[in-house]
Amino acid sequence: MPASPSPERQQGSPNSQGGSEHHVEPTIEIEDAIAADNDSTLGEEPDQSHVSLSSSIMAYREENGRRYHALSSGKYVLPNDDAENDRLDLQHELYVRTLHGELALCPKARGAKRVLDIGTGTGSWAIDYADANPEAEVVGVDLSPIQPSFVPPNLIFEIDDLEKEWTWTNKFDFIFARMMLGCFQDFPQIIKVAFDNLEPGGYLELQDMSLPARSDDDTLQPDSYLSQWCKRCFEAGQNLGRPVFPTTEYKNYLAAAGFEGIVEVQRKWPTNAWPRDKHFKELGNWTRANIAGGLDGLSIAYFTRGLGWSPEETRVFCAHTRKDMENPKIHAYWPIYFVYGRKPLTAE
Repeated sequence: MPASPSPERQQGSPNSQGGSEHHVEPTIEIEDAIAADNDSTLGEEPDQSHVSLSSSIMAYREENGRRYHALSSGKYVLPNDDAENDRLDLQHELYVRTLHGELALCPKARGAKRVLDIGTGTGSWAIDYADANPEAEVVGVDLSPIQPSFVPPNLIFEIDDLEKEWTWTNKFDFIFARMMLGCFQDFPQIIKVAFDNLEPGGYLELQDMSLPARSDDDTLQPDSYLSQWCKRCFEAGQNLGRPVFPTTEYKNYLAAAGFEGIVEVQRKWPTNAWPRDKHFKELGNWTRANIAGGLDGLSIAYFTRGLGWSPEETRVFCAHTRKDMENPKIHAYWPIYFVYGRKPLTAE
């Protein structure tokens, strides 16, 4: 980890008056070499000791060839099998590269005392934070027991449903949540509960992708498979009672919960290697592996449960969508939001 704060963190520190800041990334330049037709084929999707797990938690659900969580079955639509876990680890690396080696942007990115990682998944972020901050006590929570057994001594993993009552008696000074799109029935309420579980002066940071995908030069058309895939995700989430809450509203959710000094930073994930800039080209390659490579797992339960599609219909649609994602003539990107705020020192 770098010894000094990144430019993102320096630029994004909240002011002492508790105002709000907003930082947007500029338009990405297109790689000159991308002029040839893209004829790529339709891609293919490429016990922990701290927690006592009951047999019911381990009784995973098998559906359409993928494995899903057992605790509060059906709440989370993404798989928890090896293929998805590999994708989650890749996605963690993509986020770290997006921030040039940083794990977070808020002032608690280093030096927090007690940290909660909401929806920890494979635990990659929590492990890295615990390693980098050995004095911190780090707790990672998820519906699935898919975390490794050998972890830093200052890290524990807990299996729990955070839509139920939070039962921690000691408050946190840093709560972190990443990629929570479609995970909760009422995400603003989760933010309020997080506020209540922070000590005064503590920080909440949210990192998330925004739908739909966008382009700055209209190469992504509304009738494209990629645009339609985004639209179907909104429909499926609504039908399942787990709406894709707009990431653009996160700063307002934090304000409504009582946070101050709210900062919003926007970044971009190109859908493939179409950018000219070396950094964005690298992010595009990682994004292609993350989203295009994992598209079937991201979609199969969403569309079969939420839209009533057959697995075959879903896979064919994903194959066409993947081709759009991999087409360097479509200069699309995913907006990525980093939003954080501070609980007032005067709050209880």
